[in-house]
Amino acid sequence: MVAAESAMVTSGAAAALTCGTAGCITGTNQKAISQLPDLTGLKSEVLIQKSHRYGYDHAVRAVGVRIVEIESAEELGRAVNANTAMMLFFNDAEPKGQIKAEEWVALGRKHKVPTFVDASADVPPVTNLTRFTKMGFDLVTFSGGKGIRGPQSAGILAGRKDLIQAARLNTSPYSDSISRGMKVNKEEMVGMLVALELYVKKDHDAEWKEWERRIRTIVDSVRDLPSVQTETFVPPIANHVPHLRIKWDSGKIAMSPLDLQKQLRTGEPPIEASPFTTKDELVIGVWMLQPGEAEVVARRVRALLKA
Repeated sequence: MVAAESAMVTSGAAAALTCGTAGCITGTNQKAISQLPDLTGLKSEVLIQKSHRYGYDHAVRAVGVRIVEIESAEELGRAVNANTAMMLFFNDAEPKGQIKAEEWVALGRKHKVPTFVDASADVPPVTNLTRFTKMGFDLVTFSGGKGIRGPQSAGILAGRKDLIQAARLNTSPYSDSISRGMKVNKEEMVGMLVALELYVKKDHDAEWKEWERRIRTIVDSVRDLPSVQTETFVPPIANHVPHLRIKWDSGKIAMSPLDLQKQLRTGEPPIEASPFTTKDELVIGVWMLQPGEAEVVARRVRALLKA
């Protein structure tokens, strides 16, 4: 289903980063597996574009590696050496970096260094499930929750068979491993498999139309309120689904978007607006709503703005 030689369920995409990095360093060498995070005598550096640094690379650093920042293919060529264990690519940051995904893969092959792409929030579209392994990345991770709608505490690590085998040896049930605490239970494994099977088979066009209907429901509820403006937007890469922006003149509606976000959260039922919300606009994501909940959100947003 993910067009890879092998795959495993992890305890979230962050755990996949840790297990996958460990696998790139140790292979199946049991002495090396037991030694982590002590990298004495082992490869100890991971290359990443400076613009791709992000909070989740802590899951990579947890293995003990040193992150080496580069910006161009020329810098990468100078930085790669016998200590280079892996090349990490954050898919959501692709527009910011000089080196795009396909070139990153090509450089990894040129220098014989495994390439790992974090595409955790990048499904949908469904085609991304197979895009990165087909492109040639050695490892890819996806969140199990989000668009796939699997267990929120699960994730997928897919890629080269030898690296997946090594990643498995670096986690539960093996007691003397860096990721022993990142256990995945049998229920999560089965839940992740079933969620993936359902996701691949679903009518994705119909799902998109349903998201747009939910947004129209909320838009229609506030259309007649003074100064309220709405806009639908789709983030280009991560969380690539319709979202709703709502703005208004604070001189006509005496409440800030952050205040409205707080009142939605503390009301009954509690409603969590998107973390994209700022002091200037309320943002609502509709793709995680259950049937009938868009109408609840619409009523609450209208009532609070009207009041």
